[in-house]
Amino acid sequence: MIAQFSIVPLGVGVSVSSYVAKVIKIVDESGLPYKLHAMGTIVEGQWDEVMGLIKKCRDALMQEVERIVIDIKIDDRKAAKGRIEAKVRSVEEKLGRPVKK
Repeated sequence: MIAQFSIVPLGVGVSVSSYVAKVIKIVDESGLPYKLHAMGTIVEGQWDEVMGLIKKCRDALMQEVERIVIDIKIDDRKAAKGRIEAKVRSVEEKLGRPVKK
């Protein structure tokens, strides 16, 4: 499955990039394939791996802030792997050209 998630701490000011960096460090250390983009992170793995990772990120931020908002979107497809890149490639094939990344 692939999951897109974002964790936003509330009441910490305008910039949250230092918190995002802490979450991405945890994601990177998980060893799961992922891609960071401007509005969140996409990660691929088995259900328990991905949900466990999101919980670990949540727990880390809750040690520092009083409140967070978590947004999660899941695409769960049987026997599919490498979908973070494959989904984009599929669209590029239909367009006949690469898209901006």
